Amino acid sequence: MNNSLSRSRSYAADAVSTYMSKVYLWMSAGLVLTAITAWFVGTSTAVTVLFSSPVIPIVLFVGEIGLVIALSAAIHKMSAQTATLLFMLFSLINGLTLSTIFVAYSIGSIANAFFSTAGMFLAMSVYGTVTKRDLTSLGSFLFMGLIGLIIASVVNLFLANAMMDLIISCVGVLIFTLYTAYDTQKLRQFGMAAPMDDNEAVQRGAILGALTLYLDFINLFIYLLRLFGSSRD
Repeated sequence: MNNSLSRSRSYAADAVSTYMSKVYLWMSAGLVLTAITAWFVGTSTAVTVLFSSPVIPIVLFVGEIGLVIALSAAIHKMSAQTATLLFMLFSLINGLTLSTIFVAYSIGSIANAFFSTAGMFLAMSVYGTVTKRDLTSLGSFLFMGLIGLIIASVVNLFLANAMMDLIISCVGVLIFTLYTAYDTQKLRQFGMAAPMDDNEAVQRGAILGALTLYLDFINLFIYLLRLFGSSRD
């Protein structure tokens, strides 16, 4: 009985380790592709050409939203290869969108925001891994906070209020810092039940997990950059 329980726990631990390794691997691949794309476009004349028309940013934004919805809602119907391709395509398009930060902010500010994000992300991901506290109850609170954040951001597009922008950035940092710990724990719980004998299912699950943590990282980076970044001028 004890040997059986021990083997079961060992299998679950191995499954979580394998699954999370895949999640972090693909998340990192997505971030690298985004960073390279953003840097290449943002530091060349391509950024001027790319955003010469207001239609292009709208098309990119709609494309990003469409890919996120497709991956989140229909990934179980896709092959692992298709899911992986769509995630990398999303990372590429997001890199095009983020290329404008190299026009608006100094290189030093972008670097500081990135390394600050990496440190905070790592710390909260470790917390989500080692904590014994069940973070499930945070889910509804964070979702409501996210909805409020989106609404406030849309409203401030018209108001252009500097104080409101500061508050939005602070709240954004808080929400996505907590989301990192929450999502890490949630993904580890998913990994415990992952069908490790089904490579297709594990890969699809890893891509969905990578997308989740990728979005946490990118949003945390953007809000930190807005909060502490200095203008390029």
